[in-house]
Amino acid sequence: MDGHALKNGIGFFKRLLGNHVEAIHRVEAQAPLGVRMLVVDDSPTICAVLGKMLRQDGYAVLKAGDGKAAIELARSEQPSLIFLDIVMPGMNGFAVLRALRHDPLTRDIPIVMISGNPQATEQFYVQRFGADDFMQKPFDRDEVYLRIGQLVQSGRLPARQDSPLVEQQPAALEAVELTAEDLTDIPDIAMPDADVTAQLAAPATPPPLVLKLAHGIG
Repeated sequence: MDGHALKNGIGFFKRLLGNHVEAIHRVEAQAPLGVRMLVVDDSPTICAVLGKMLRQDGYAVLKAGDGKAAIELARSEQPSLIFLDIVMPGMNGFAVLRALRHDPLTRDIPIVMISGNPQATEQFYVQRFGADDFMQKPFDRDEVYLRIGQLVQSGRLPARQDSPLVEQQPAALEAVELTAEDLTDIPDIAMPDADVTAQLAAPATPPPLVLKLAHGIG
């Protein structure tokens, strides 16, 4: 096992044991104001909460609710960082990660995988597929800033300077922007979704029985 893998493995077990001491202190090193960050999650709640956290620290936020949209946005908008959920219907996070890493346009973008599913968490540490880090649900603002700060310190993201930078506006943000009033109603902790039973190994096709039942409704 190389040093990088060992370091990540130790961090994983510390988090499993509930050692969140380092997460409660905000890391000062952050990425420049206005850089684009892509949030990929099929849960609108997680997208809203994580988007709020990122905006509050001066980042521009792109959102995608499925794997296909995530790949298209990553190619067209070239975000500085991607937060990618593992368990999603259709194209799961591992498949998206593989596609992004094999594409010359997106292969160098830092990617932080996120999940609240124990099976997905375990599988991530067995089959990393080139992800930079992992963030387990539930997570709070300090945990998000910690992940970004570590990527800055490792050189995967540029560092924020003392003087404010001109904010870069993405060409295509989410269709419906949240107002400041809306943001105050969004919680500060992203909780995991309900238990999921989606297949993680490959995109799944709905079985014929499900299609027949759906056809018979109404």
